Order: sequence, then structure tokens, then C-alpha cells
Amino acid sequence: MPTSTELLGRLLAALERELPAAVELRHRLHAKPELAHAEQSTAAAVAAELPVAATSASGTGRVARVGPGDGAPVAVRAELDGLPLQERTGVPFSAAAGVMHACGHDVHMAALVALARAAHSLGDELPAALVAVFQPSEEAYPSGAQQLAEGELAAVAPRAIVAAHIHPELAWGSLALDAGTVNASCDAIEIIVTGSATHGAYPHRGRDPVLALAHVVVALHAQAPQRLDPLHPGVVTVGVLQAHGAENVIPERAVARGALRAYYDEDRRALREVVAEVVAGVAAAHGCEGSVQLTPGEPALTNDPALVSAARELLARAALRPAPQWRSAGSDDFAFFAALAPVALGFVGLEGADGFLPRPLHHPELFAPDSAVAAVARAQALLYVAAACT
Repeated sequence: MPTSTELLGRLLAALERELPAAVELRHRLHAKPELAHAEQSTAAAVAAELPVAATSASGTGRVARVGPGDGAPVAVRAELDGLPLQERTGVPFSAAAGVMHACGHDVHMAALVALARAAHSLGDELPAALVAVFQPSEEAYPSGAQQLAEGELAAVAPRAIVAAHIHPELAWGSLALDAGTVNASCDAIEIIVTGSATHGAYPHRGRDPVLALAHVVVALHAQAPQRLDPLHPGVVTVGVLQAHGAENVIPERAVARGALRAYYDEDRRALREVVAEVVAGVAAAHGCEGSVQLTPGEPALTNDPALVSAARELLARAALRPAPQWRSAGSDDFAFFAALAPVALGFVGLEGADGFLPRPLHHPELFAPDSAVAAVARAQALLYVAAACT
């Protein structure tokens, strides 16, 4: 049986032969993105390029096993879905239908196809099967990862689950791969404040839910930090405010939508509690009623220390270097997979790459250069090898 370094070397050599086709696939995927739970064409395009037949999973998802038919495999995840954005990158294969791959999912998918094909060419040299997981709905609820973790992927019984994700704030050629918590949990909230409609000239005849909701938003940002340890990450975001009135109409109802993020379970609970208290209390102070509808999302993502340690030893062999420690309040439903097996998610740097225009994730001008396909595939490969040989 080859050592991890030897296995990675052979896998990377095979991977190199697959990259031109992977880049072409990336172009096709980028040009025709699809939203969460509607990724039928995307899944079909990916499955058509795999070296083995893929099975359907969690609706539009696909799962394909490469290598030994027995033993616990290593699962490698890529995401299928795009975002509801109008692309402004200007590349020849830009998407044009108000949906965009603005989070690198096109790159992740193309890289994983290349890795699966490379692994297939090694045959019996693989110490553990590689299960390529093309996950639906990473960007929206219900979570595709949660559905897979409770269904088809649980049946696979992987020994580990790994993934790589591009990141524009990390240096090109680097991989951020740290043990412990690296991403926050995320819960979606909808706040509804109900008052009493009236003419704008006679506010005393009604109860203004818009004014009440405005005070709710300010109070949330003031109170949430008071409930958390100052050394613990926690974020409250309110990104949508809606009220269907007019310049001379105070409406009956106002709605806000946002998200709660935390690293620790106790802080996650505290944020949920403070939102409920503030909404009810502030709304009541304005003569209105307030309620919160909470959609529980992914837990915090905690990378397995043993997997991370083994993978970091292979960085140089994969032509990557360790990035400075990287943790963020971003969230990824990849975290649901930790209920099945040890997990590790690495972040592949883009900053400074030729042709890369610095833009944040989820920006309509974000475009990872084609060279990112190879960088992500190498990161996926070293994570697979680390898990297979640990």
C-alpha cells in the first residue's frame, strides 16, 4: 500500500490529465446556474462527466462511488446550486437569467469531477473508496446537506467527509485549514409586527408597525452583544424590511428578515431568546404585537483535529501553503455532516491570482479564474488522501 505522500503524488499526476476537460465543464456550469432544489440540468451535466454511474440523492443531488466496493469510503462534497443574482462579471460564458454562481460552486463541481475521474484511473491503488457528493441546496433552506446526512449519505457510512471552498480574502496558492470551529451556526428569522392601519395624517387613530419595527431592529443590535461573552463571536443581521403601505398610509403589518450566527451552542440559544424578548417587548411598547418565526439552520462547523493535522502535512506536495489561521462568522451546511463522521473543510485562496478581480463572496462581479479549478481539485485531493490514509 502506498504512503499518503506517494498516493497523493499519483493522484495529482492523474488529476493533471483531467483538468482541461474540467475547465470546459466549469464554463458550461457557470453559464447555466440553477437555484436551490431546482438543479436538474446542473446535476445531469455533472453526472454525464463522471467515470461511474451516479445515483440520485435528496432530490437533485448525485452521489457516485469510485474505487473499492467494500470498506468505509471518504466522501468529498461539492455544491450544485447558484444564487439569485444578475451576473456582472463580463466573462464570455456569463449567466444571463438572474441566477449566478457567485460562491464558487461551479469551480467546486468541476474540480470534484476531475478528482473522481483521476481517482477512478488509479483503481486498486486507492486505500478507500472516494464518494463524490454533489449536494443540492447549500444556499437555501431546507438544507441539502441536512437531507443527505439524514438519508443517502448516512447509508454510505463514510469514514470521513471533506470539502474545499474558494475564498477571495485568502492569498492565492494558500489553503486555510484549521482545527476546531471555523464557521458559525446560522438560523433564519422572520419578524412580524402587527399594528393598526390608518391614514398617515392621523397616526393617533392607529398603531404604527413600521415605527415599531424600526425600533426593534435598533434594539436587537444594541441588546444582542449584551447577552454574549465579549470573546465569543455572534452576529445579528437584518437584511430585509418590508411594509406595504404608502407615503400617506400607515400599514397594518411590517416584516423583517435576517439571520443569527454564533460559534457556541449557548450563544445560539441566547440570540434566539433575545430576539424573541426584544420583538415582543418593543412591539408592545408601541401598542403593537410582535412575533418571530425562526428556521433553525446549520450548526457551527468544527474541523476534526486529526484530519486537519494529516492534511496539513500534505500541503507542500499539493503545491499549496498554509494560510494564516482563518475563522469567520460565515456558515456552511457542510456542518451537518459532522453528525455522521469526522469532517474537514478547507478554504482555497484567490487573492492575487492572475485575472482575479477582488470581490467578496456572493458579489455579482465575483469570478474565480479558471486556474482555481486546479487549486480546488488539489485541495480536495489532499483532503481525500489524508482521510483515506488516517
